[in-house]
Amino acid sequence: MGAAFAVAGHMVLEQSPVRAQDSTPLTGHFHPKGKAPSVFTRAVLQEAKATLPFADKRDFEEQKKGLIAPMKDLKITADAGHVAWDMERFQFLDKQADFDSIHPSLLRQSQLNNNYGLYEVIPGIYQVRGFDLSDISFIRGKTGWIVFDPLVSAEPVRAAWELFQKHVGQGLPVSAVIYSHSHADHWGGVRGIVKEADVRSGKIPVIAPRNFMEHTIAENVYAGNAMNRRLFYQYGLLLPASPHGYVGQGLGQAVSAGAMGLIAPNRLVEKEIEEIEVDGVKMIFQDTPNTEAPTEMNTYIPEMKALWMAENVIASLHNIYTLRGAPVRNPLNWSKYIAQALHRFGLEAEVMFASHHWPRWGNARIQEVLRGQRDLYAHMNNQVLHFANQGVTINEIHNVYELPKGLQSKWYCRGYHGSAQHNSRGVIQRFLGFWDCNPATLVPLSPADSAPLYVEMMGGSERILARGQELHNEGKYLLAQEIVNKLVQAEPTNAPAKNLLADIFEQLGYQQENPGLRNSYLAAAYELRSGIPQGKTADSSSPDVIRAMSTELFLNFLGIRMDSRKAEGMRFTINLVTPDNGEKFLIEMENATLTNIQGFQAENPDLTVNINRVDLEQTMMGAKTLEAQIADGTAKVTGDVGVLKKLASTMIEFDPRFQIMPGTKARGTDGTGADPYEAIPRQSIAE
Repeated sequence: MGAAFAVAGHMVLEQSPVRAQDSTPLTGHFHPKGKAPSVFTRAVLQEAKATLPFADKRDFEEQKKGLIAPMKDLKITADAGHVAWDMERFQFLDKQADFDSIHPSLLRQSQLNNNYGLYEVIPGIYQVRGFDLSDISFIRGKTGWIVFDPLVSAEPVRAAWELFQKHVGQGLPVSAVIYSHSHADHWGGVRGIVKEADVRSGKIPVIAPRNFMEHTIAENVYAGNAMNRRLFYQYGLLLPASPHGYVGQGLGQAVSAGAMGLIAPNRLVEKEIEEIEVDGVKMIFQDTPNTEAPTEMNTYIPEMKALWMAENVIASLHNIYTLRGAPVRNPLNWSKYIAQALHRFGLEAEVMFASHHWPRWGNARIQEVLRGQRDLYAHMNNQVLHFANQGVTINEIHNVYELPKGLQSKWYCRGYHGSAQHNSRGVIQRFLGFWDCNPATLVPLSPADSAPLYVEMMGGSERILARGQELHNEGKYLLAQEIVNKLVQAEPTNAPAKNLLADIFEQLGYQQENPGLRNSYLAAAYELRSGIPQGKTADSSSPDVIRAMSTELFLNFLGIRMDSRKAEGMRFTINLVTPDNGEKFLIEMENATLTNIQGFQAENPDLTVNINRVDLEQTMMGAKTLEAQIADGTAKVTGDVGVLKKLASTMIEFDPRFQIMPGTKARGTDGTGADPYEAIPRQSIAE
């Protein structure tokens, strides 16, 4: 039976630059095949510098306002011994005015995100910024401090708490925790600041929006392996921080690498508008589902005239379509909830703060930002559909749609996380799907199958390489990638073609204002030049997340992990009973499909498995195989136990580094070797 039914996650944690393989490195470049920005790339960046509103310095004034104490230690060490957070690697951003390999707008945002310390928002509200992708906020309650959004991992949270207590905290304890929404950078560090026993006993309320646990777990499971592989591109996980590589993530500088945990909330906000007194502080919660996250809430503190906008309003255009992959968000819904916040709270608020970036002070400034962000998402929804209703397709919209100039001139509406290019395509995808209505694209060939014909019709690889190099030398990078990509798809081992495509991607990366686009181009160039690194992976899954996974979600995931080609002809039923929580499931294998339904049992099952849910979690985490649980009597079975071997034989291990660019995979995998009953959500997604 082996190790078949577990959910542990693995994520590559390499941070080191690539070692030289051949050719002479460009001075200052992290890769031996790296190239300098071309004259065409420099022209693009110079034009941006000349036309964008750099005279508007308000963000810099707001970013530095209220500084109480900078954090002196640039590195925070994880309990496991590695570096959990490293701000030292971003100090190069402040050492010169501009770089010819970084878009000036992106450089500006990354310099703003270099804030690193404790700030007063107003008396009674404080933030520690720059310790993670997100900020952690502290609000003075009657007996202690109310914590908003405790970062990604425990060690940065502890460091933030120590800095806060040293200067402001007065030794008072944490009296409540609020999770604004379901993404991991807003709850993952909770164990660094409270004890689970205090939450379970009710001593410390942990407040979250309705359906928080369901969405927190589900988003990371069903397509978790694919999402984590795509993070290599969106978040530039293999790129060292450098002028030619990674320069920040827009929302913040990076994601911390400490110990992630999850303590389930003991109080949910169930109503659209709900008033709760939290440690003596009146708070009005605005439920905003299906905006930046499936479940999210804003908070207004009327006594302080302070408006917390969670991640619904930040200093950037956010993602409607997320490059890592996620259900496409609803921009019109998002806009309407911002409008509600504006008219419910924003007409009187005097300070607005959020889980990323820096606060805004003064009612006029707050209204300006709220109105701008409201219009940002409404315009994108409405005008993309305006074009779609005139026949503009998903493959054209990013070249047709643009934000109005009034929004383009507002720094907080520029694309440091989402971009107009990929968000506009996301709106089309949300309403019309992938098809552009041309029958030729209904059942397209796979790129590897169609590319050889393109290569043949273009006269072969030498002609494509020659023309591609010409286009590259002329600065026509999008045209160059169009033909050279076809050659790489047709001939994955063609090293000159891969190197040329990498050169093209690199120039396109330098030109991007959006860090996700920049990182994706540069990450693809990295892998084309060096291949996919095959070093050791580290287990970075959270036992808390796995314990929080419902049994139904776990069984659903097994249906995804199962290779149906291995299940042809199998037919059996299993009754699963978990006595400690009273759950019962009927699991059926038929038509090479694994299904489950809760609350039902087969009258004559092939197998019945009785195991406490708490023991099943040991198998889900990969700590103890189901075979071992049966052998020692922890799991009790009646019927044909061989059914489990049949089911286990269909399970595969997802490769956390599957190939994206052709010819970059150093070695293959047959998908075997994992516990067949391990649940594998991979790393929880921060955003």
